[in-house]
Amino acid sequence: MILRRTLLIATLFALALPLAGRAIAQTPLKVVATTGMIADAARQVGGDLVEVQALMGPGVDPHSYRQTRTDIVAMTRADLVLWHGLYLEAQMEDFFGDLARKRNVVAVADGLPRDLLRGHDDYENKFDPHVWMSPDLWKLVVEQVQAALTATRPEAAGEFAANAAAHLAGLDALASYAEQNMAQIPADNRVLLTAHDAFGYFGERFDVEVLGIQGISTESEAGLNRISALVDLLVARKISAVFVESSVSDRNMRALVEGAAARGHEVLVGGELYSDAMGAEGTYEGTYIGMIDHNVTIIASALGADVPERGMSGKLSAGF
Repeated sequence: MILRRTLLIATLFALALPLAGRAIAQTPLKVVATTGMIADAARQVGGDLVEVQALMGPGVDPHSYRQTRTDIVAMTRADLVLWHGLYLEAQMEDFFGDLARKRNVVAVADGLPRDLLRGHDDYENKFDPHVWMSPDLWKLVVEQVQAALTATRPEAAGEFAANAAAHLAGLDALASYAEQNMAQIPADNRVLLTAHDAFGYFGERFDVEVLGIQGISTESEAGLNRISALVDLLVARKISAVFVESSVSDRNMRALVEGAAARGHEVLVGGELYSDAMGAEGTYEGTYIGMIDHNVTIIASALGADVPERGMSGKLSAGF
């Protein structure tokens, strides 16, 4: 009797182990990402195997963002914390250094090849962090996100790889759409003037001259001399459109437009672009592909190209 009971218990225990393993594998990874762009990459690659929280929502400037108490709690409870690096989250770098001693923390853009990055005079020995403005560079970040998820849950490597491949194909289609439509902009109109210098990689990839009132960080100040010099440029080169950003005040841009008008040159605001943050959560523009689709379609249209009314796949909000 005792032997029979022991065998029964052992059998039940053996049967329970695989079930417990499957239950653990099916529990979504808790991932916290700093920016919406990184959070979107984690959702695209992780699929149903992740629960992703973005710390910085629409309209939030990552250059000046500081972690809140709620953020700290979320990150200390997460299975994986993803941040951008390259000095984007400048106010949080010390915190991430401390957190990495206790939690699984990955700076997904820090590993990009340095020869692909833009230097900048604003910060000595640092690089322009706005790599998401080039779909080609963002593919490398997506691969870093895939590697971080795989290292955290190796048994799901196949699913992460399949999801990443599908998303990377979508990024290739996005790059092709952008290239085709940006190429239509007349040569004299190929100037993109925005609130801060976030579009450098975009300009390099799609052959437009990029100018920002502020530097690569919104923490830098735009002095009166900078505003005056840009007004001179607008008038001299007859630039007809400038662009505001969803995460940066339009105060300096209004000063430019008013300064040009005072000198008899009309400049229109070509539209609002997503620079350091995506659109509203749950919308197409609240995804990385939707964000870049929106920017490309707005810029190309305002600068003289004939673009599809609702963007690459007809998903842009009406009246973009």
